[in-house]
Amino acid sequence: MADIRQISGIAEVIDHYDGFILDLWGVLHDGERPYPGVPDCLDRMRAAGKTLCLLSNAPRRTTGVIEKLDGMGLGRERYDHVMTSGEATYEALRDRDDPWHAALGRRLYHIGPERDTDVYEGLGYQIAATPEEADFVVNTGIVTFGETVADYQPQLDACLAAGLPMICANPDLVVMVGPMLVICAGTLAARYEEMGGDVRQHGKPYAPVYERCFKLLGIDDSRRILAVGDSLRTDVAGANAAGIDVALVTAGIHQEELGGAAWGAAVDPVNLRALADASGHMPTYAVPSLRW
Repeated sequence: MADIRQISGIAEVIDHYDGFILDLWGVLHDGERPYPGVPDCLDRMRAAGKTLCLLSNAPRRTTGVIEKLDGMGLGRERYDHVMTSGEATYEALRDRDDPWHAALGRRLYHIGPERDTDVYEGLGYQIAATPEEADFVVNTGIVTFGETVADYQPQLDACLAAGLPMICANPDLVVMVGPMLVICAGTLAARYEEMGGDVRQHGKPYAPVYERCFKLLGIDDSRRILAVGDSLRTDVAGANAAGIDVALVTAGIHQEELGGAAWGAAVDPVNLRALADASGHMPTYAVPSLRW
């Protein structure tokens, strides 16, 4: 059983790739500020002539994500393109071009914070005050960091009782916000499915969002594209399914499972391989953080 190749930085493999699909939370930033070395790495990748597409499971449209990155000092000069699960959700609600989405009504109930309403604003939907008045539910996640599934169980119960199908605008289960691990919309969606609810999710690891990234990158040979992310379940699984190489950032959400190594340090190769095997998703490389 071969070890997963651990690299010290992107410079080790930069010549093998023309385009990169980069995760945001857990890779570029922690929700509050960029990780050390990230701005420098992005600048060096761009200087090397590489095309960078940021792909986030953020449950909001790309404009809001770009603004957030600007506020962290990660301006548009440091990357080429952005795609989000929120943008994919907006497009699905706009186009309704498959049988499942076409069957949705026009009245939606929103589980999530006010900042995420751009995933359906301007599309002519009526916003229902209660699940009983809705045709379907849009789930963008928790309102306040630190909330649990139990806090949302009454809403989920009401949605199920009303027979509402759920659109999940962020398949992530958890995300790092500073030092805190916070649940995402994907955790609520998983609970709703356990209860018997009908769920469709947009974003990583699902194929359509990678197809959008490929079009944005404009690179015909998928062997020349590398994804970088910190989640086996979304980033690595999505890249595996899309047929592209992927580097797992080990200082992200799997840091404790990988032995809790100091930030930026290499991890135990046996633990790394065992965790990947258990997940069923195999990274091409492991890297401590996004650094040159």
